[in-house]
Amino acid sequence: MTKRKRHSAEFKARVALDAIREELTLAELSAKHGVHPNMISAWKRAAIKNMADAFSKRGSQQGQPSEAELDKL
Repeated sequence: MTKRKRHSAEFKARVALDAIREELTLAELSAKHGVHPNMISAWKRAAIKNMADAFSKRGSQQGQPSEAELDKL
């Protein structure tokens, strides 16, 4: 029985970026990177969804504790 592959965050980001560029089809990207097209689509959606966080103000989020931390205290 084979184990599932674990891909690094860097690999996922690189594949998602290739998918966002749309220079190759999903089938071509799948063959190139050895990943199922559904995974590439999911990584692309996740990258686009979380892209705004990269440009948000980091100082305002770091100073505020999360609700879970407040409940624990």
